Amino acid sequence: MAKAPAEIRSLARNHGKTALNVLVGIMREPKAPYAARVSAAQAVLDRGWGKAEATVIIDDKRDATDWTRAELVAFLSDAAASRPGTAEESGSQGKPDSVH
Repeated sequence: MAKAPAEIRSLARNHGKTALNVLVGIMREPKAPYAARVSAAQAVLDRGWGKAEATVIIDDKRDATDWTRAELVAFLSDAAASRPGTAEESGSQGKPDSVH
């Protein structure tokens, strides 16, 4: 039987201190691959300080209500593709599943 999300969160939180210690250990391990150290450091910072805010700059003088749906989707897809951990990396080639 599947566990309820609250139960899963509770179980995961029981391992929070251990998980953080593992991340710090990887971050401090000079023989660990550089990418693993950077990833661990980023995870520690994100948990301690929160993720950095993403800013999207629209360099178009039109009001957003004047944009077509296709233009908005294309703009947001392009902006998302320029950031790590986005739809393009997950296999959907930077295209949203749907537009609401």
